[in-house]
Amino acid sequence: MDNITTIFREKKLKLTPQRIAVYKYLKSTTEHPSAEIIYKALQDEYPTMSLATVYKALKTLVEVGLVQEINVGEGNFRYDGNCSPHPHIQCVNCSKVNDLHTLDLSNLNQDAEKHCDYKILSNKVYFYGICKDCQ
Repeated sequence: MDNITTIFREKKLKLTPQRIAVYKYLKSTTEHPSAEIIYKALQDEYPTMSLATVYKALKTLVEVGLVQEINVGEGNFRYDGNCSPHPHIQCVNCSKVNDLHTLDLSNLNQDAEKHCDYKILSNKVYFYGICKDCQ
């Protein structure tokens, strides 16, 4: 929690209860929810918070680097409270998204640079398959 307070203070941004709630929700789950799922999950505790507020909070949290926005190609963004670099896998049947923490891609940028004349700054890796529940 100190991390979000420090970052918002440094960026001179207002740390609202709604932003804190969205951040806490994402830090408390390994799921990769959409804005709509976050909105529904917080509705009981924050009945006056709108879906637009959730979207704005997510946008700000992504901009300051506290939350990762995941675009797995379904036309709907998902969000991850874990900002460390790691690949994701999505089930093409049920759309569930999971982390792949044990897959070591730490040298991927350096390996890719050997095949081009770019200085690679970052990457996002997504895999697609069928989850255990859908098989």
